[in-house]
Amino acid sequence: MSHANAALTPRARLRLAELIVEQGWTYAAAAKMFMVSPQTARKWALRYRDEGAAGMSDRSSRPRSCPSRTSPAAVRRIVRLRWRHRLGPVQIAGRLGMPASTVHAVLVRCRINRLSRIDRVTGEPIRRYEHDNPGSLIHVDVTKFANIPDGGGHKFLSRQQSKTNAQATARRTGQRGKDYRPVIGTAYVHTVIDDHSRVAYAEICTDETAATAIGVLRRAVAWFAERDVSVERVLSDNGSAYRSRAWRHACDELGVTAKWTRPYRPQTNGKIERFHRTLADGWAYARFYDNTAQRDQALPGWLHFYNHHRAHSALGGHPPVTRLNNLPGHHT
Repeated sequence: MSHANAALTPRARLRLAELIVEQGWTYAAAAKMFMVSPQTARKWALRYRDEGAAGMSDRSSRPRSCPSRTSPAAVRRIVRLRWRHRLGPVQIAGRLGMPASTVHAVLVRCRINRLSRIDRVTGEPIRRYEHDNPGSLIHVDVTKFANIPDGGGHKFLSRQQSKTNAQATARRTGQRGKDYRPVIGTAYVHTVIDDHSRVAYAEICTDETAATAIGVLRRAVAWFAERDVSVERVLSDNGSAYRSRAWRHACDELGVTAKWTRPYRPQTNGKIERFHRTLADGWAYARFYDNTAQRDQALPGWLHFYNHHRAHSALGGHPPVTRLNNLPGHHT
């Protein structure tokens, strides 16, 4: 592809050079026809004589040498300070006694100019991965949302009104805790997301025990199988439910390889952690719910929107379902 500001494309250069070399046009006449300078016409004609049609392609404008380029030793010092201390260009420049613009250019060249690309714990650049096909790896986890008292909770109402609603709900249900305080309860949302396609499956449960997690896994595997996706591996954190023998036996029965994240490293399961944030913003706290049941009823519809219609930034603006092997209703 020619330069964005180039007056001639490789094809036009070839035509220009052929007119001069093969048909005897003058530099001025050929230059006038293609609206370039005679010097430009001469350049392409000479190159055509020396190299033929291959010489019409673009060449790099990079200089053969750059004596003022930052030395490798200085680059290593800049990168070391960035990784170990997470310093900005101005702070690094002050320590090393060089212009901040030079430091920034080095950081951009090394692709560490944004701190979000550097792991906070190790200081190393974040390595992103994605499995090649749907079902190669699924992520599982549990996120918790407080139940909503009758009449609404504090996300959309005042604290006083939310407390009054909680007390009224506790009188209706009889759920009281320590010091006779009203207990509304917690919704445990077990989530499953495919690493390649980002297609998500979720269930609202009353606990996060191993038996519940295994039940969700079995139903999720069957749900993916209905969409022609065979689950090969499952990645979870080191919670007691996922470290239990029952979980391992269930994975063996399903023919799924169980894998776990490194301790205290939630970044390894980052895709599902990010999905939990999307789940909270798009469903749990997206609008006012009069009670918990109303919120629960909205989850299936939101999941369908997420899988089939919501543009995903990691998928080039396409919804997750477009990455499955067989789109529902497209093949038999």
